[in-house]
Parts: sequence; structure tokens; C-alpha cells
Amino acid sequence: MKTLLTSKDIHITLQRLTHQLIENHGNFSDTAIIGIQPRGIYLSDRIYSLVTQLTGNNNISYGKLDITFYRDDVHQSANIHIPSQTTIDFSVEDKNVLLIDDVLYTGRTIRSAMDALIDYGRPKKMELLTLIDRRFSRELPIQPDYAGFSVDTITTQRVKVLWQEKDGKDEVALVDMPQ
Repeated sequence: MKTLLTSKDIHITLQRLTHQLIENHGNFSDTAIIGIQPRGIYLSDRIYSLVTQLTGNNNISYGKLDITFYRDDVHQSANIHIPSQTTIDFSVEDKNVLLIDDVLYTGRTIRSAMDALIDYGRPKKMELLTLIDRRFSRELPIQPDYAGFSVDTITTQRVKVLWQEKDGKDEVALVDMPQ
């Protein structure tokens, strides 16, 4: 196991990403933040909190999106996918939508999220923020607009993101999987 980001690195990265977002979206009056369930919500909760603090806007549209039944592998896997809850109590119609997930790997999760999001209206624009961009592993032509850290990996490696709220500490590590 190799540590890619420490708790301090994650804090600095989130600050940088938040400032980039504010540069591009101002006070977020026309932008919604959507975290992708299950693990993207830990990142989206923090980004939402930082954006709210720095802009002073307490009325930012913020939701959490479950994509379980939009996945192309939901019926193919031996693993049972347990749905999370979607909480989007606003329309995304004609809004700028910022999708947030922890790791971008093949692009399939993001494609599923885009499909699921259309059920809530047609956004004016969608952008993607990821903490980790696993470059060179895409199966679909999807790239992040905002990436905290880019890493080149091989198929036998996995990126593990730990969150204080879920795992007891903040850390990103590269793990070699047994073959």
C-alpha cells in the first residue's frame, strides 16, 4: 500500500478545488451540487460546506444521487447492489450541475449518474469534480472538469479513499490487489 494523499494533503486539495469552483460559479446562485452515492457524498458534503462558508450563500441547491439501477452492471454482478437514497428536492432544469464523486476510473459511474440526473430535469450544463482521476483507464470518453489528484495505475491496483466520517481517517492510498 502506498499513500497518495495524507489528511493534510486532502485538506489542501479541497481548499484548492473549492476556490476553483467559486472562481467559475461565483456564489452558486445558478449552480447545483450533486454528490454521487455511496462514497462521493463524503467529498460533496465537504465541498458543499466549504463553498457555503466561503461564499456566504446558505441557499445552494445540494443533493445526493443514487445510481444503483442506472448501472450497466447491476444485474450482471454476483455482488448485490444495495441502493442508497436519492435526495434531490429541486429541479435541475436549466441549472449548472456539478457532479461530485471520489474516484474517476472507467467513466461508467459518471455515465450512470448523468442518465439518472436527467430524471430530475435537463441541466443547462454538467461538470464533474473528482478527488482522484485514474487517468488512462477510461472505457468511456468522460474527463473531470476539476480533479484533486491524477494518478496512473495498472489494472491490478486499486485506489482506496478513506473518509473520517466513514473510515475514521482521511487518506488516499494505492493498493496492489492479489492476482
